[in-house]
Amino acid sequence: MRFGPPCDAAPWIALTLAAAALAAARLAPAHAPLPGPRGRRLLVAAAALAAALLSAAYVAAYLRGGPRVIDATSYWLEARALAAGHLAWAPSEPLASTLGRFLVRADAPGEPRVAVLFPPGYPALLALGFLARAPLAIGPLLAAALTVATWDLAERSTGRPGGGQLVPALAALFSALCAALRYHTADTMSHGLAALCFTAALALTLRALDRPARPLPSAALAGLAAGWLAATRPVSALALAATLVTLLALHPPRAAAPAAPAAPRLRIAAALALGALPGLALLALHQRAATGGWASSQGLYYATSDGPPGCFRYGFGAGIGCLGEHGDFVRHNLPGGYGFLAAAGTTLRRLKLHLVDPLNAEPLFLLVPAGAALAWRSRRARPLALAPLFQIAAYAPFYFDGNYPGGGARFYADVLPIEHALAALALAALAARAPDAATPPGAPAARCIALAAALPLAGFALRAGFDHALLRDREGGLPMFDPAVLTRAGVDRGLVFVDTDHGFNLGHAPGPGAPVQVLRRRGDALDRMAWEAHGRPPAFRYRFEIPEGGGVATPSIAPLPLDLEPAGPLLIIEGESLWPPRVQRGAWALPEHAAGTCASADRWLAVHDIPALTDPAAAPPAVLVDLPAPWLRGALLSPRVTLEGHVAGAVLLLVDGVEVHAWPIAPPPPAPSGAPGAPHCAWLDPRPIPLTAGRIEIALTLDRSLDERVAGDGDGTRGAPARIFALDALSAAGGKVVDR
Repeated sequence: MRFGPPCDAAPWIALTLAAAALAAARLAPAHAPLPGPRGRRLLVAAAALAAALLSAAYVAAYLRGGPRVIDATSYWLEARALAAGHLAWAPSEPLASTLGRFLVRADAPGEPRVAVLFPPGYPALLALGFLARAPLAIGPLLAAALTVATWDLAERSTGRPGGGQLVPALAALFSALCAALRYHTADTMSHGLAALCFTAALALTLRALDRPARPLPSAALAGLAAGWLAATRPVSALALAATLVTLLALHPPRAAAPAAPAAPRLRIAAALALGALPGLALLALHQRAATGGWASSQGLYYATSDGPPGCFRYGFGAGIGCLGEHGDFVRHNLPGGYGFLAAAGTTLRRLKLHLVDPLNAEPLFLLVPAGAALAWRSRRARPLALAPLFQIAAYAPFYFDGNYPGGGARFYADVLPIEHALAALALAALAARAPDAATPPGAPAARCIALAAALPLAGFALRAGFDHALLRDREGGLPMFDPAVLTRAGVDRGLVFVDTDHGFNLGHAPGPGAPVQVLRRRGDALDRMAWEAHGRPPAFRYRFEIPEGGGVATPSIAPLPLDLEPAGPLLIIEGESLWPPRVQRGAWALPEHAAGTCASADRWLAVHDIPALTDPAAAPPAVLVDLPAPWLRGALLSPRVTLEGHVAGAVLLLVDGVEVHAWPIAPPPPAPSGAPGAPHCAWLDPRPIPLTAGRIEIALTLDRSLDERVAGDGDGTRGAPARIFALDALSAAGGKVVDR
């Protein structure tokens, strides 16, 4: 947490505007009337326009032109796939040039399919931006719509629609000036859409309840928003469902209308459920395409790409916390699993970071609970007080914080519009108690609006601006792939190999036909295989070099002379290039750095298991990785493995699902002192692969029955493993490329 003078240009501009707003508050008449209907429309339009312009400015000033965090680049790739008509797509050989972080693989009949693991609700909207050739315009449009929805919800829940209340104007102003929402409607993250769906569903349900004669159209639209939220952020949809149930139970009738009987409320509930079906159907179709069944795409991804087994689940218990994606966090915060104390710690950390989100500074957050206390007095507004609590409870069973500078406590961002309505309610109540507040028309509106503008602007200048500067400057300070770099270099066809997951997600075009195709650079024979599979086009390497000690990265592109590299007789594939595995059973594998050891390229694919969490009667722990069959048919294949400590097992060669050879693995000899020696690397005897092979796989298995295994040895759960069993590399000699 940092307070202080503005750190760069944007916070200085915000501080200047805050000072101007305070001056306007002093000069404004104490009892200026609230605007009429036309003035209200102009006011909400101005707030919406300001929100859109600020989100667009955020893209340029803080994102520096494109998506930045890994989740945002993954949504980008998923939206591009949907724009091309793919919920999942068939990757080209070799699969390792495509597969990687946040991509899930399903083996459909005849060919593998690849999809992004995230739910499809937001990518479906972002795909419209790709079709319009302006994907980054979606965020500012969401910002404008979110401001209008916040106004409408505040008006319907805390006042009388059309009555000219001050609260909706303040809520819309808070929405427009909320830096966290400017980020979430600038970067390609799903929370801006989730917040809009949450807000619109509540406002439309209120509209339906207020119109007992014709409730169904509004209720159906509310259901559509709720279903789209379920297809965007399913956990947030649980919080919305609880809020809607509360709203239907507590909502009082309009004073001008008779009390609504139970039957219209039941019809409203039925219309909500029916309206949610399109979003739920989209979610189900995506899960089907991504997994080949009806399982969770995120569950499948972590089951095959991370560990320990069962580490990624919604709930509590031992073994929760994935060591690949969230290793440092898990080791530090979840040493005993995810129980009550760990869940309380995770929730408190989220809440601490969330304090800055609604109004850009922690002290201003006090307006939110104050507004909730006021809302609790009204049955009509009480659901707004409960919605943030439902959101907190809904995410409590998920172990990872999900926090980062600028993005704030992003799991709570979906209820920021509700918090803005609550803060507006509190500020309006304080203004009404001002010494110069008249009984009619109430609070000094002009002064209150000016003060409402000054508070978040000053908060951003003196507090939140530091967080957003950290976001701007992280990881090289630029998007990790920029098509303009290719344009300036005259690259308009061929293959571009990138070194980062972010760069792949931003540049890859799912499906065939793209004149420029972006692939993952592996730095081994897989790159040449990909080049051959695509017809040997011009090849380039995209570099994203971050200066030592930090600073803005320098992107560049240069030819990659794959045509000058020999095609044989020996091909080397690094073990870490084969991550993620196709199957993990009772064990898991992760690429790990191994500088200073015998590992080739200073990395390997390390296999781990947890004897305490596995059934001794079950099959041996195993990790199964795919090999590029078209290049290995007829070759002599030799694995290179790394061993340290008490480890035993086998490396199995499988062809078309049948084991054709097993290389047994015995513990390396101990050091003279009796302690385990340094890691030992060894090439195993080469074995032939049939020319008719369709699928070629390597299985890395561990033997649980090794007598020397001691309690806690090699559990790999919360600290460095005491044992190492890794696939360092593979060599193939004399392969016959056929049927490519």
